[in-house]
Amino acid sequence: MLNKSVIVLLFIYLITASANAQLTDLFRLEYSFIPKSKSQDQYTRLRALFNYPIQIKDSDYLVFGAEYNRVILNLEETYPFETSGLNTIHIIDFNLGYTFKWNKKWRIGFKVNPRVASTLTRSITKDDIFINGGVYFVTDRMDDTSLKHPYRLVLGLTYNATTGLPFPLPFISYTRKINEHWEYNLGVPKSSLKYNINDKHVLLSFIGLDGYLAHLQRPTVVNGQEVDHISLSVVVGGAGYQYFFTKHIMGYMYSGYSFRLNNVLRNDNRDEIYKLDDRNAFYLRTGIKYKF
Repeated sequence: MLNKSVIVLLFIYLITASANAQLTDLFRLEYSFIPKSKSQDQYTRLRALFNYPIQIKDSDYLVFGAEYNRVILNLEETYPFETSGLNTIHIIDFNLGYTFKWNKKWRIGFKVNPRVASTLTRSITKDDIFINGGVYFVTDRMDDTSLKHPYRLVLGLTYNATTGLPFPLPFISYTRKINEHWEYNLGVPKSSLKYNINDKHVLLSFIGLDGYLAHLQRPTVVNGQEVDHISLSVVVGGAGYQYFFTKHIMGYMYSGYSFRLNNVLRNDNRDEIYKLDDRNAFYLRTGIKYKF
């Protein structure tokens, strides 16, 4: 039987594209939508992922996984350039993780995450491929009945090629139970406050980061400059509801508002050339997942 801290470590989802994934997902299908109340543009994302752990030794595990995001940009506003090549963004992640028990309290894990992020209007080239990865340290005492307030702490360093930074970034996630009903999580890319009504129904509030960077296989000229990348960054906050069909199968719906939305066309150096949209809007995300 897999220890929960092993699953937590192996399935960490960091500030790479979809920064909202839970840490224990084995399978997920999800739909996200940002309609524009003061614009004709819309943002839709379809997402599917799975992770499969393999025990190597008593406390050593390999995990293989993959994730696919299809981002649909319905750009109906009038722009001073052709937008047909921007309509669909494909983000494909392949995950390989390894973890082992360091001592009685801590577990260490490594993750390599090759990514294809592109419009994919032609064959894949090296410009469509990004390499991400990280190292993580986890101490998990969420099931420790001797503690008044059980907790889980994840510390790490991650490298994400889509950020454009040539050095690793720190990662931290801290989860703590207040009592049998209340629980909170502080971290990046998501923080939340959760109220467990019972074993079936959960309410929560959240604030989190989301976004992506992808290569445009058919560059376009904007304001006299060539653009070959598109990026989206958004800060969203809101409330949600989770329903557990079984102990491991959960349906959910989150709704909120984007406090900061930045959709940008960039050149080869990733300098900002043209801002597509920065008007905040309503946010909806719903799906179903199997979690450990």
